[in-house]
Order: sequence, then structure tokens, then C-alpha cells
Amino acid sequence: MTWAVESQRKNYGKALVELGRTRKDIVVLDADLSGSTRTVEFAKAYPERFFNCGIAEQNMMGTAAGLALGGMTVFASTFAVFATGRAYDQVRQSIAYPDLNVKIVASHAGITVGMDGASHQTMEDIALMNAIPNMTVIVPADGPQTYRAVLAVAERPGPAYIRMGRSDVPVITSDKDEFVVGKASVMVDGSDIALVGTGQMVVPCLEAAEMLKQKGISARVINLSTIKPLDTATLIKAARECGAVVTAEEHNIVSGVGTLVAAALAESYPVPMQRVGMQDIFGQSGESDELMKEYGMGTKDVAAAAIKVMERKK
Repeated sequence: MTWAVESQRKNYGKALVELGRTRKDIVVLDADLSGSTRTVEFAKAYPERFFNCGIAEQNMMGTAAGLALGGMTVFASTFAVFATGRAYDQVRQSIAYPDLNVKIVASHAGITVGMDGASHQTMEDIALMNAIPNMTVIVPADGPQTYRAVLAVAERPGPAYIRMGRSDVPVITSDKDEFVVGKASVMVDGSDIALVGTGQMVVPCLEAAEMLKQKGISARVINLSTIKPLDTATLIKAARECGAVVTAEEHNIVSGVGTLVAAALAESYPVPMQRVGMQDIFGQSGESDELMKEYGMGTKDVAAAAIKVMERKK
């Protein structure tokens, strides 16, 4: 399968400029990484509403809270490992607890940060943000969906976390596709097994579905772009109709998306499951594609997990 590739970060910058044009309450903060996060596009267009907070992520989150209290809709950006790890206390206490209108859009998440190594490859950010009350958590699958997700959270009151990767990713959604917070989308219908992917792992799920088709296995592919609130209705329907589920995430499987899906199904419709993702270990420096293969997050790994679960289903 062949797709065009596109940057999630560039789509984020594009969405910010569009928001800045239509809404005067939009302000953007960055922790001295605007060139990487692409908030630089907003800074060029609306310099009076852009603030570089320097390498001081905790202060940036506190500043974001203050601006939100003053009636602004704030977008705050840095690398995911800093936004969720270094500034966790400020996000929890100053933004989420008072339920403020701050949107944290973090880039360079997951193992595909590549050469930056384990210190920058955050595999815990979804779990950290998901555990905070009032927080919306979104992991778009590609560039166009990132654009639509940014516009959507701008209209939604309260704090939100959007996770982006570093690498360009295949474009698998259309500009015509509607993005609804809290709603998963079925990319491919199927009846034997459901492959539930999030973020960059949606593509391996689509490719695995093609591989499984050659073996006579009909796989349903679900793009789980909103992690919180979780679309339990779509997940339960897939479990009931397919009888087996594989989850795929570029994140630690401990307290990750697979765990959330398993918990939701355990309460309503338990079926055989397998989780594809980081197996509770740190990464290492390397090329993105090499690391995905090394840690078992490739197309063949998703397909193998599906076959394994199918055996349990029988």
C-alpha cells in the first residue's frame, strides 16, 4: 500500500494560523522549540499573541494557566517528554484541576524520535495525561487529522492534550473526513478480528489487514484517534461482531491504549486480545523505522498478533 507522506507538525502550524485569523482570543506559547513544533508559523503571522517562554516548560504551563484565567484560549507546545513529564505538576495543579482552557500540543512523541534516544522517547505520556481528570487526550493518525483535531479542541472547553510524532507520516484520512472528539473511525470493515490502532500505528494496522486478507482473515481496522473520552460503543461493537481484538500503539503497553481498551471490554464484552507496543522497556538511539522493527511495532508484528489471537478465539 502506498500513500503520500505529510508532517503532523506542519499541519499543526497551519491550523494555528487559521485559528489566529478567525479568533482574537487565541494565544500560543512555546518552550524555545517553535521551529520544531511549528508554532513559528503563528509567531510570524501574529507576533503580538506569541510568547517564547524559553527552556522553562513548568513556567510555560503556569503562564498558560494565567492567560486562560484572563479569558484566552491557549495553545502550549514543546516536546512530549517535557510537556507531560517535566511539567506534570503544573499541568495537573494549574491547568486540569481548575479546568482551564489550555491545549497542550506536544511533538516528538514515541520511539520515532529516533536518534535522540531514550531520554527523549516518551512512551508514558498518554498514560500520564489520560489519568488526569478533565483532560481530553487525542492522538491523530496523520497530518490532515492533526489539523482537524486542533480546530476541534479549540472549540471544546477545558484542557486537552494532542500527541504528534517527529517523522512525516502517510496520509490516510481525507480533508472531507469529519473529526469528532470522542469518536473512533472504522477505516476498513471486517468480521474476523478488529485491529485498533492509534497515531502512527494505524498504518501498520491497515497494512496488516491486507496481509491477513491473503490468509482468508477479514480484519476490521479502527483509527482510535481520541483516547479520552474513549469511544467504548465502537470498541464494544467491534468486539461483539469480530470476537477478537489487537491494539497497536507507539507507547508503553503498561497503562497505555491497549490497557484502556482491555479495561473497557472487560466490563462490557470481554474477548481474546493482544497488545502491540513497547513492552515496558526504554528505547535507544536509531533510525525511526529500525526502532519500530526492533521493538515489535511493525506491520508483521500486528499481523502476527492477530493470528495469535485468532488461535485463542478458536
